[in-house]
Amino acid sequence: MQTFLIPVLLAEGKSAAIFTYSTVFGAAVGVLVGFLFVRWLGRSRLETVQKDADRLLAEARSEAEVTRKTAEVDAKAEFIKRQEELRNESNEARADIKKAEARLAKREDNLEGKLDTLVTKERNLEQSQAKLDERGEAIAVREAELDTLVKERREALLRISHMSIDEARSTVLAELQTELDLESAELIDKSVTAAKDEAVARSREIVLTAIQRYASDHTCDSVVSSVEIPSDDMKGRVIGREGRNIRAFEKATGVDVIVDDTPGLVLVSAFDPVRREVARRSLETLIQDGRIHPGRIEELVAQIKKDVELECMETGKKAALEANVGGLHRKQFDLLGRLKYRTSYGQNVLQHSIEVAFLCQIIADELGFDGRLARRCGLLHDIGKAIDHDMEGGHPKIGADFCKRFNERPEVLNAIEGHHADIPSTSPYTPIVMAADTISASRPGGRRESLDRYVQRLQQLETIAKAPSGVREAYAIQAGREVRVIVDAKQVDDATAAKISRDVAKEIEENMTYPGEIRITVLREVRAVSHAR
Repeated sequence: MQTFLIPVLLAEGKSAAIFTYSTVFGAAVGVLVGFLFVRWLGRSRLETVQKDADRLLAEARSEAEVTRKTAEVDAKAEFIKRQEELRNESNEARADIKKAEARLAKREDNLEGKLDTLVTKERNLEQSQAKLDERGEAIAVREAELDTLVKERREALLRISHMSIDEARSTVLAELQTELDLESAELIDKSVTAAKDEAVARSREIVLTAIQRYASDHTCDSVVSSVEIPSDDMKGRVIGREGRNIRAFEKATGVDVIVDDTPGLVLVSAFDPVRREVARRSLETLIQDGRIHPGRIEELVAQIKKDVELECMETGKKAALEANVGGLHRKQFDLLGRLKYRTSYGQNVLQHSIEVAFLCQIIADELGFDGRLARRCGLLHDIGKAIDHDMEGGHPKIGADFCKRFNERPEVLNAIEGHHADIPSTSPYTPIVMAADTISASRPGGRRESLDRYVQRLQQLETIAKAPSGVREAYAIQAGREVRVIVDAKQVDDATAAKISRDVAKEIEENMTYPGEIRITVLREVRAVSHAR
């Protein structure tokens, strides 16, 4: 079986070889035919492309020729257009140049006319200068002649008057000085009179308006520092055995108790008005209660002191509410309440402060200022009087330093410290407070002063009024509101009388303290006396 398979395999190998050879040959023939076909196809396409290119080139050349001819036509048209525009512009420029030449020619003609005018004026000036020179020479000659005449006249006057030049000069200067004094006195009198008329009218209107709009009692309550004792037996109980009760009372209250022979009366003396009020109430309560011994005195004084302090606080709040002043510290309320027990020339200081507050508001409103701020300045202006017995210095400085701790405004501080002119005024509210303070103090029934002080003030007024030269007599009348000055008519004329009145008023303002204002009247009269017999 193996022998049979070998020939079969050999026959199949020959057939496969023959098939392979035939396949390779067919493929080679196909490639050759394809190559030839592709070459033929490429040549045909190349010829087509060459024809298209020749055609496109011919069309491009034709279009380029057309474009070139069109551009030449357009360029020629543009050239013609530009040439026409240039011709028009040149024509306009020539016209403008001709107009400018015409204007220049006209201006040149005007300049020539002005030049001729200037030449004419220059000739006239030269002629005028020549005339002035001639007149100057004539004036110089005239002045020389006048100097000679004056010199001759002066020498003649000196011979006639028998005086030297210095003596004559002194005489003339003395006469001029006298005339100047008279003229200055008259001028001062006129100026002062005009200023007074205007100022007095305006101030009188404002003050009268303020006084009319504010109504207050003519008399204020005064603090009572005496206590009535119902009997001598009660007076002995107040004194106590060997004076122990009265010593305990003085120690607890800090006041002096004066027990004299006056029946039914005990006096309480102290610089502090609040302390004096505490002592007065305590003593009255002890007398009513009847239990008087050191322990009871200390207990009762402590209780009344608290009541008075609380009352001071409430009184201060009521005063601020009445004056419509807000934003005050409780310590300021306390000091305002303490002013209830303080008097000045018989006038209650708290009532005076409220009155000044309202007057300040009225005056400030009339002058166009802040009425609320003026009212605050007026209410606090005397607050230092509540503690001036405990501290050194005047009450304006003490009050200003106290209020400064509570951030009061500079206007308020200046009004407090300067309402007695201790410092310069830096705001308009300070003179307003000064005016309101004076109005409140000087109105009828506002204050009273002792007889000794009243007499001293009148004597000082008369002494000041008698000081000027030429014054014969001086009298203070109307409770010191007016001073009548009688001058010698031979030594004092009318202008000098006005000057004396002004000088006396200035001297009184600088050296005296007084409420309101004082009128100075200078009387100059000539008396002719004859006797018929």
